[in-house]
Amino acid sequence: MKKIVIGVILGALVAFPFGFNFGRGVPILTNPFARHSVLSGQVKEKAAEVVKSTKEAIHNATAPARTEADKKLNR
Repeated sequence: MKKIVIGVILGALVAFPFGFNFGRGVPILTNPFARHSVLSGQVKEKAAEVVKSTKEAIHNATAPARTEADKKLNR
């Protein structure tokens, strides 16, 4: 039982930096505690995608109302 606990603790200590780097999308063997600007770039990309999809959703949601208004105004 003692060997299992020691193995789990050592495994967690070794795997933590690798998992941390993997989650941030940087090379696995780089310093996990160094500052990387990858996160800000990812946030900007996701924000642009969200804005674009929101515009499309609003456009699609208001399409029936716009066609109805166009019909009423053209009469």
